[in-house]
Parts: sequence; C-alpha cells; structure tokens
Amino acid sequence: MDSPTIDDLPARPRFILRSWWRALSPSRLFIGSFLLLIGLGTVGFMVLPGLYAGPPLNWVDALFTATSAVCVTGLIVVDTAEYFTTWGQAYILLLIQIGGLGIIAFTSAILVTLGQRLSLRHEALAGEPAEMVGEVDYQALTEAILRFTFVAELIGGVLLYVFWIPRFGWGGAVWHSIFHTVSAFCNAGFSTFTTSLEAFQANLPLLGVVMTLIVLGGLGFLTLEEVNLWRRKHQEQDRFRLSIHSQIVLGTSAFLIVTGWITFTAFEWHNTLAGMTLPQRLVNGLFASITPRTAGFNTIPYGETTSGTNFLTIVFMMIGGSPGSTAGGIKTTTFALLGLLAWSRLRGSPTTSISGRSIPDDTLQKAMGLFIVAFGIVTAGIFLFSWLEVPAAGGKAAFLTYMFEAVSAFNTVGLSMGATGNLSDPARLITVVLMFIGRVGTLTFVAAMARTPKRIAGGFRYAYEDVSVG
Repeated sequence: MDSPTIDDLPARPRFILRSWWRALSPSRLFIGSFLLLIGLGTVGFMVLPGLYAGPPLNWVDALFTATSAVCVTGLIVVDTAEYFTTWGQAYILLLIQIGGLGIIAFTSAILVTLGQRLSLRHEALAGEPAEMVGEVDYQALTEAILRFTFVAELIGGVLLYVFWIPRFGWGGAVWHSIFHTVSAFCNAGFSTFTTSLEAFQANLPLLGVVMTLIVLGGLGFLTLEEVNLWRRKHQEQDRFRLSIHSQIVLGTSAFLIVTGWITFTAFEWHNTLAGMTLPQRLVNGLFASITPRTAGFNTIPYGETTSGTNFLTIVFMMIGGSPGSTAGGIKTTTFALLGLLAWSRLRGSPTTSISGRSIPDDTLQKAMGLFIVAFGIVTAGIFLFSWLEVPAAGGKAAFLTYMFEAVSAFNTVGLSMGATGNLSDPARLITVVLMFIGRVGTLTFVAAMARTPKRIAGGFRYAYEDVSVG
C-alpha cells in the first residue's frame, strides 16, 4: 500500500499545508532543518538507553551537547571520553556527520541515491546555505560532496588507524581513528581523549593527517571540485581558469596558515612548546595555526598559552573557514574582501579588484553587513558572559577566558580555556544560541528572521543627504 501524500488530504488542509510550504523561504527551511536535528538529538540524549557510563544528562546539558555536535563546534560540558559509552560517542558522531554535511546536502544525497530528481525549490535550498557563486548543478554537487567526504574520511581513517596501532593495538585503534577522522573533516573538534590530542604532540605523522583533514573540510566543496577540475584540465593541456572565489579562498587560507604558523610558534616557543624537539615545535605550531579556523582540536593547553596566542587565536576563530565548508566564522572570503575594499580606498580606486576582475558592490556590501552583524552578535555574547560569569570567576582576570569562550562558540570552533564545564545554565543556553547562529550562518539567520520587504507604491525613494564619517 502506498504511503499517503499531501494530495491525499482533504482540500482545506491540503491548501493550508501547501501555502505554509510555499511561504517558507529557503533560509527558513535550512534553519528549520537544523532546529529539527538539534531537537531530535536532544531527545535522543534524554531517552536512548546505553549512551552513558553514569547518570544521564539533564535537559540543558543534553541540548548543549546536541547543539555542539550538530553545529560541529566541539565545546563540551562533560568529558566525551569518560561520560559516554561507545554507543554514546557513536550517537555524537552521527550528529556530527549529519550536521557537518548539512541537512540539505544529506537529504539531497538520499534523493539522488533513490534516483529522484531534485525540485527547483530543493536545489535553491541546497545552494543558499553554502552561498555558492555562479551556475551550479546542485545534484552533481551533492553527489560530489558525499563522494569526496567519504573518500577523504576513509583515507584519513586508515592512516590514523595505522598510526594509532602501536599505542592502542589492532582492535583498540579502530574506534579512535573513525571518530577523529569524522570529527576532524567536519571541523567538529570532539575527541575520545580527555585532553584532546595533547598526548600525541610527538606523533607528527598523525598530526599531519588530522591537519590535512581539517584543511580539506574547511576549504569548501565548491572550491575543492573546481581545483579538481583545474587539475584535470591542466593534465589534458586545456585552458581553464580558477574563479576569483576559489583564488581568494586558496590564497587567503594559505596566507592565514603560514602567518599563523610563524606567529604562534614564536609566541609559544619558550612556553607550551618548550621541551619539544625542533620538528615537534614546528609541527605543533602549525597545528595551532590550523585548529582555530573552527577545528577545535588542541595539542597544547590553551589555559596555559600566552595572552598574545589567545588573542591571535580569537582573531583566527573569528575569520574561520571558507563558504560552503564545514567551518564557521565570517569566512576567508569576507576577510579578504574587507581587506581588498580597504586597500582600494587607500589607493583612491573607485572599484575593488583582484586578479584582473572587479568585485561587485553588492558583494562588498554583503561582506560588510556580515561582518557588522557577526561582530554585533559576538559582542552581545561577550557582554552577557561578562555579566553572568566573569564576576564569579575572578573578575577582570577572567574576562579574556570568557571572551575566548564566546568567540569559540559563535564561530563553531570548540577551543576553550577551561570555562565551558563551569558555565551556569543561563550561560550554557547563551552558548547554544551562539553555536546555532554561527553554524547556520549569519546572513542566513538574518534573512530568515527578516520580514519580506514591502514595495513602495510608485517606486519612489527619499532624497539623498550626505553624512560626515571618519
């Protein structure tokens, strides 16, 4: 017997459902899909048996953990390694994988697997969160996302398994490698070890694999596919030019990694990196440059790092990864466009250009708007933490700790200076909101909350009047 559809409903309910569906914008549907998954994840933590080694989570901590997993953040209020059983960790990993790929990409893949064509509305929905540029075949892109994700995770998992065999044995290394591969590629930062990867500072090949997975997960699927196409065309001696989008993503990512590598290594050379060999210092310094871009793993204790390292980490967390990736932050393209805009104004140029192309003014305004809104949300989070948590945690001395916490939550990083487990329930709920907005994207969230603009009769506008600035 066929399952019922909307067409099988009576006329009035059918009309209401269709009207409601059409009234939802893609951004609202995208946000709704994440709310649904977070809700289901929270209920699962409350009712599923066998998830805990001890007492179950209360509803606030269940909501916090589900949000952190779905939003691929990695902030934890309980120790993942000790508090959860293997089944509990597997449940967290499932939420990470679905949240990392994105609900829409995941459901699109299911439809593609079943041989069903995506509707135009579904294609628009799949494209909006990623903020893709140009004409995109979303069905092909969804297939590519799933294919690349599972191939990367398979290769990464095998390599991590090999590097962990000497320490955990043939059987013990399996789960650790699976968990950390998915968590690293999805930039989640959850770990099956209490101190994350601090115990593996000297295992340089293992850290290299984790860093590679983090970078691949944070570049964005559209850029990865375009680079793959460029490589094939180059081998065939065909002319193919990378888009400005991909050029900015790759160039900015490389700049941030190298700059952070040099700076973090210098800041921590005689601090948390002291006592390591030269190769270990260099690799762990590189890891400290990559992980703030929303990965969340750490090989050094951030509660012991210098103030310079902590502040630079906050800056890197705010920038984040690239559009269409598993990473958070304002994105590398926004950071680059703001820099290009400032440079063009300093040179007196009326347009902002790069690599022989001018950037549209609408795109620059979008980048500026994203930065302003993101800055405002983070500032509000820091203010609330300062009001609720800082006075009881040591006053002014604790301000940087909670500023670090708010930025890490909003940009879905997962790094912490040790404050997460001590947050009050109101502060945990604030963190949940920050993680959620950061994951769905600032512009997507604003677009979903905004009312449909009303058209002005006659199409007139008010007269311009200038304002002095600067």
